[in-house]
Amino acid sequence: MDLFIFRTWLQSKFVNRDERGANLVEYLLLLAFIAIIVLVAVRALGSNVSTKLSSANAGF
Repeated sequence: MDLFIFRTWLQSKFVNRDERGANLVEYLLLLAFIAIIVLVAVRALGSNVSTKLSSANAGF
């Protein structure tokens, strides 16, 4: 059995690395991407949805 692979795996699991900064950046990028998608969807569909809701409200 190749102990190099096993030793490398153990080091990657148990060596304490500070990756909080990298994770924070990844989450912020994901949040920014989702916000951009929401803004584009609201801008594209906003007036159409508003018109349909107004006409549905006028029917009642």
